[in-house]
Amino acid sequence: MTVRASNTLRSATELAEHGLTSAEHLPALEKVAARYAVAMTPDVVALIDPTDPKDPIARQYVPSADELVVQGQENADPIGDHSHSPVSGIVHRYPDRVLFKVVHVCAVYCRFCFRREMVGPGKESALSSDSYASALDYIRTHPEIWEVILTGGDPLMLSARRLNEIITDLAAIDHVKIIRLHTRVPVADPGRITDDLVASLRTDKATTWVALHANHPRELTAEARSACGRMVDAGIPMVSQSVLLRGVNDDAATLEALMRGFVECRIKPYYLHHGDLAPGTAHLRTTLREGQELMQALRGRVSGLCQPEYVLDIPGGYGKAPVGPQYLSNDQPGQSDRYRVTDYCGDVHLYPPSSS
Repeated sequence: MTVRASNTLRSATELAEHGLTSAEHLPALEKVAARYAVAMTPDVVALIDPTDPKDPIARQYVPSADELVVQGQENADPIGDHSHSPVSGIVHRYPDRVLFKVVHVCAVYCRFCFRREMVGPGKESALSSDSYASALDYIRTHPEIWEVILTGGDPLMLSARRLNEIITDLAAIDHVKIIRLHTRVPVADPGRITDDLVASLRTDKATTWVALHANHPRELTAEARSACGRMVDAGIPMVSQSVLLRGVNDDAATLEALMRGFVECRIKPYYLHHGDLAPGTAHLRTTLREGQELMQALRGRVSGLCQPEYVLDIPGGYGKAPVGPQYLSNDQPGQSDRYRVTDYCGDVHLYPPSSS
C-alpha cells in the first residue's frame, strides 16, 4: 500500500489526512512542527508504506514525539558552523574550502538534520544581496580557497537562472577550481532536475560536482536514477552522502543495497556520517561501535567502489574525523616494524610475515 499526495505536505494535520500519522499523535506532532520544519514531497510520500510502523522512509521524514526530548549534550549548532563563519553565509573550517550557504530552504526536511534550527519556514530563506556580495568578496580575498561547497538548505531549490548566476560568479574567481553542490532534490523531487537546471550547473572555468544525500535504497527510484543520470551524462561527477540512522539503514544488508545502488547510478559513495548531536535526534542515532561493526561487515560484502568513509563531525567545530574500524595495530609502536593486520573475515595476520 502506498500513499499519494498531489502537493508537498507541510503540517501534522496534512500528514494525518494522508494516513501518515494518527489523530491521537497530532497534539505532540504539532508541537514538533512548531519548532522544526516539516515538508514531504509527493515523490517521498509515495515511497512510504503507511501500514508499516517501522517504515524506513517515514522514519526519515515523518515527525515523531521523540523529537521533543532533548539530551544534555545536544546542541543547536552541533558541528560548530557559527564558530567558523567569518561573514554571513560562509563557513571556513578547512584551509582550502568553504561552505557557501546560499539558501535556507529544502524540498523535504529530514528529522535528523544538524541544521534543523536554521532552516525552514520562519527562517531567512536566502542570503540578502549585501550578504551574498560580502561572501563573494571573502572568497575572492582568500586565495587558499580551492573549493566552494554550495549548501544551506538545498541549493537545487534555486532556479536554474539563479544557480547559473552563482556558478558563474564563483567560476570567475581564478583560485576557485571546484564547485560542489549538496542536495536531496534528485530523490525528493526528481522532476526538478530538468535539462535547463543541469545546464545551469556547468561552466568552463571550474569543475562542478554534485553530492547526493540518500539513506535507503528505496529512495533510489527509477525517477531519481534518471535525474542523476541527466547530471552524470552532462559531465557532472557525483558522490554520495548518507547518515547512519537507527531503524533506517543500521544493518549490513541495507547499507550494501544502498551503496551498490549509488555505484549503479555512477555515484561514488563518499561519506557515511555518524549522526550529529542535533536537538531531539537521539532516537535516530546509533553508537560508534555499531557503526564500526557495520563498516567492517560492509568491507567483506561489497566491492571497494561501494565503500564510503565513516566519519564523525567532532562537536564544537573541529571538523570531520574518520571513525571506521581499525585493521592495523602495532604492539610496540616506534620500536617494531611488525604489525598485526585484520582481514575482512576478522582473522589476524602478522606483517611482514614470519620467516619460514
